[in-house]
Amino acid sequence: MQTAFLWLFLAALALSVPVIFGLLGASGIVVANDLGREFDPRDLNSLLSQVFSGMSSVPLMALPMFILAGELMNAGGITERLVRFSQSLIGHLRGGLAQVNILSSMLFAGLSGSAVADTSALGSMLIPAMEKQGYTRRFAAAVTAASSVIGPIIPPSGIMIIYAFIMGVSPAALFAGGIVPGLMIGGGLMFVTWRLAIKYDFPVANKRASAREVVTAGRETFWPLLTPIILLGGILTGFFTPTEAAGVAAFYALIVSVFVIRALKFGDLPATFYRAAVASGIILMLIGASKSFSWVADQVGAAQMLADFVLSLTDNRYLLLILVNLMLFVVGMFLDAGPAILILGPILSKVFVEHIGLDPVHFAIIMCVNVTVGLATPPMGLVLFVASSISRERVEAIAKAILPFLAVEAAVIFLITFFEDLVLFLPRAMGLY
Repeated sequence: MQTAFLWLFLAALALSVPVIFGLLGASGIVVANDLGREFDPRDLNSLLSQVFSGMSSVPLMALPMFILAGELMNAGGITERLVRFSQSLIGHLRGGLAQVNILSSMLFAGLSGSAVADTSALGSMLIPAMEKQGYTRRFAAAVTAASSVIGPIIPPSGIMIIYAFIMGVSPAALFAGGIVPGLMIGGGLMFVTWRLAIKYDFPVANKRASAREVVTAGRETFWPLLTPIILLGGILTGFFTPTEAAGVAAFYALIVSVFVIRALKFGDLPATFYRAAVASGIILMLIGASKSFSWVADQVGAAQMLADFVLSLTDNRYLLLILVNLMLFVVGMFLDAGPAILILGPILSKVFVEHIGLDPVHFAIIMCVNVTVGLATPPMGLVLFVASSISRERVEAIAKAILPFLAVEAAVIFLITFFEDLVLFLPRAMGLY
């Protein structure tokens, strides 16, 4: 009975049942079969109340607001401006357009916080451009997919908001803790691209930009690039909460896109709000379903059982960290980042924070980075499929080309795992922890 709900959920995934219905179905069947005790109809009411309580939290209001801000920025022509600015800075380097792709992802991360949005927006522009300059489609798609995972790591980050809500960790501390790992991944990807550019004689994107051209491109992106500064500055100084910051981000994105850049018309707003509403609804329903799933796991004692099992394997802290990274790496191949955090976060946190004594912010960043990199991991990484649809290249070919970049991201994961100051330095320096 303790693991029945988990096997039911895995069976639902194997049958291609949507994750939301798999979570609710497995939880409902176990509750209807009495949770290992005498059946009480009130248990079904408790299950449904978990679903609604999971969606009605005030801190979670930040999520749809950040999604709306990203949609407004995307529809407002920000992507093209970021690419032009990146080209003015590093487009003259060997393999410059590949480097522009990575730098644009790092800049875009501070606006959207979404790997899928990054892959879609930047890939549709840069993959065809890279192909015209002589890059293979598979390499262009691989660079786009690999760099897009920076989106949910550099704040603002939707999955960090989800983790903070589920586990009661400070979202501001998580935002600050994700900055260094995100920059490390971006820098590592640029280094690998530089080495590959020398080896394969990648083309130069364009001639070195003049100081005037850099200033002009920078002026075009000035207002959008203020977004993460306003958000982080307001949160870290205590001027507003992360939830309020999300509202500020959405309002600021609306003002910049409609009145400053003027690339977004009033007639485009209904469609933009509709896309944000649909995306938010899907995520909030998933959160509610996972909350019920976690409640069932707690009721049948599955979390404690898993904790006891993991701790029985070894008492070596470092070996356990290696094992959890390998496990999350495999999970990321098959499960999206949000569901992975919602399902495994409460269980793994019990093991590594409560029993082993790992710092909660440190473990949160380890898990968030790991499942985010899983978005670009074969065979089921979501951004691989997005990059494949844009580039019209087979997923298998992109998966082979992305391996050097995944090696860098795996190395960063192990660095932040064993050197906690890489994660905790900024939150502590900013007085958030």
